[in-house]
Amino acid sequence: MQTAAIILCAGEGTRMKSKKPKVAHEILGRPLVQWVVEAARSAGANPIVSIVGHGSDVVKPLVDGTIAVEQPQRLGTGDAVMCAQAALADFDGSVLVLSGDCPMISASTLEQLVSAREKEKAACAVLSMKMSNPFGYGRIVRTPAGEVERIVEQKDASDEEAAICECNSGFYCFDCKLLFDALHQVGNDNAAGEYYLTDVLAILRNAGKRVIAVLAEDSEECMGVNSRVQLSEASRAMQRRINTAHMQNGVTMMAPDMVWIGPDVKISADVELLPGVMLMGNTEIGQDCTIGPNCRLTDTIVGCGCVIDETVAIEARIDDGATCGPRAYLRPGAHLMENAKAGTHVEIKKSTIGPSSKVPHLSYIGDTVMGSGVNIGAGSITCNYDGAHKHPTTIGDNSFIGSDTMMVAPVNIGSNVVVGAGSVITKDVPDSALAVARARERIIEDWACKHAKK
Repeated sequence: MQTAAIILCAGEGTRMKSKKPKVAHEILGRPLVQWVVEAARSAGANPIVSIVGHGSDVVKPLVDGTIAVEQPQRLGTGDAVMCAQAALADFDGSVLVLSGDCPMISASTLEQLVSAREKEKAACAVLSMKMSNPFGYGRIVRTPAGEVERIVEQKDASDEEAAICECNSGFYCFDCKLLFDALHQVGNDNAAGEYYLTDVLAILRNAGKRVIAVLAEDSEECMGVNSRVQLSEASRAMQRRINTAHMQNGVTMMAPDMVWIGPDVKISADVELLPGVMLMGNTEIGQDCTIGPNCRLTDTIVGCGCVIDETVAIEARIDDGATCGPRAYLRPGAHLMENAKAGTHVEIKKSTIGPSSKVPHLSYIGDTVMGSGVNIGAGSITCNYDGAHKHPTTIGDNSFIGSDTMMVAPVNIGSNVVVGAGSVITKDVPDSALAVARARERIIEDWACKHAKK
């Protein structure tokens, strides 16, 4: 049987105190709603319908690849789901109804929910959870025989119902046709004047249909995000989940609570991540690397056997055996080739540092192609920007650039060149040459004595 999904992401989220829609807030670099979309896709849901409303111009790009349907007025969850009817008019199968602000839900739990509904031939399966403090959640009300009778919201619960600890997670699996038939019978005679999706359960039961509850093995998966505090709590929970998975696959972390890894990051075995490491975007780390402490790598590819210490790297590439830091900054387009080095207080942008070449300290290299075996002395920079345009520099193999050298682009420095310290290089330097471009030193003896204050 086919599975579809409806993701509810139309709400404003006033408790976030933000101009952004709630589902656009991020956990580990991924918006809340995208975590839910990815879980639905991984569970085999197709098509996926996203119900958008508040801030739809922001939310629609985040749910690209789904069918985005506008909810004109926010009249409750039942009204939101009803907006998907036209998109699923020809669909006949199981439909998941998911909350776009619950990023912890896993594909395996969604698969279990679908499987339970289909196996039990139920009209609806609701994912429930046991809560020690159930305040704010809808309660699962069961019959004396243990079957699901209905769900009552907190604001409508009696004292007896409010004492129930089994709560509604906000995740459901319905028979698609029966869902929309029942939605047409939902009213808004309640404290909020809204159309509750939860009322569908009682309607289905009154029609003689089965409604079952599937208790979540880990209630943390049902965690919703309605405030900045809950966003922080969900971030910590996701951090633990991701870090645990990497450690189980052979990654060492001495302080996993101080390491943050995005969901799309790939890390090979025998990598050590030290405290203060953040790996985001499509970063990849090869075997036998040590990363950290205090590193932030985003969309960066790291080879095998690298040591990266106190480094910020964005859209960079670091090949096998290269070293970086401490306190290095690799900007987009930076490429350290095999066994290259970017050392202390070094910034590299849109440049290739050739095999075994070194930029050890206090230097800026921009828009440069550097050969192999090059050594850049301390305090040297490429002057690549003239105030209007960026210009290239090339440095050939095995050249030695003395400390405090300014290479004024566009300029080409050949192979096996030696550039004297303190030079300002404005002209091309041929292979095997010595280039010295600095003022002649002048010494005036006894000058201090003659000009001493009397």
